[in-house]
Amino acid sequence: MAETREIDRIADLWALLDGVPDPEIPVISVVDLGIVRDIREQPDGSVTVIITPTYTGCPATLLIEQMIREALESDASLRFTIRTELSPAWTTDWISEKGKQALKEYGIAPPQPGERDVPCPRCGTTDVECISQFGSTPCKALYKCRQCLEPFDHFKCI
Repeated sequence: MAETREIDRIADLWALLDGVPDPEIPVISVVDLGIVRDIREQPDGSVTVIITPTYTGCPATLLIEQMIREALESDASLRFTIRTELSPAWTTDWISEKGKQALKEYGIAPPQPGERDVPCPRCGTTDVECISQFGSTPCKALYKCRQCLEPFDHFKCI
């Protein structure tokens, strides 16, 4: 019975943190982006939330931790710690399918294996050109679609 309550509690915490948006791309949660790596129940009843920033120098890391802290503090009885782990390094493989779809709907091409065929998130063509290896953030590149002529960010595979 205690194990079931523990599982439910962890599931509830995952759901709670799924409501915390990434501050740079607010249509995707820190859970779907893969920043929240794990939530562990500790023997003393507290929980540890493990986070990994998308890259070591990410300027939003402290803000993300603060937003996670505020979400967790909504449960006054919850005792928790937030631990940042840099190893293994974050990878775009950690972005959920739901997250990739949210990026696409927002106008950002999600990471694609073999980035040669980056599809335009608006019209779907792969007739695109890379304008700059760096977009609005270092983890994105700036592209322009040759069909619909719209510029767009592409989340680089990392």
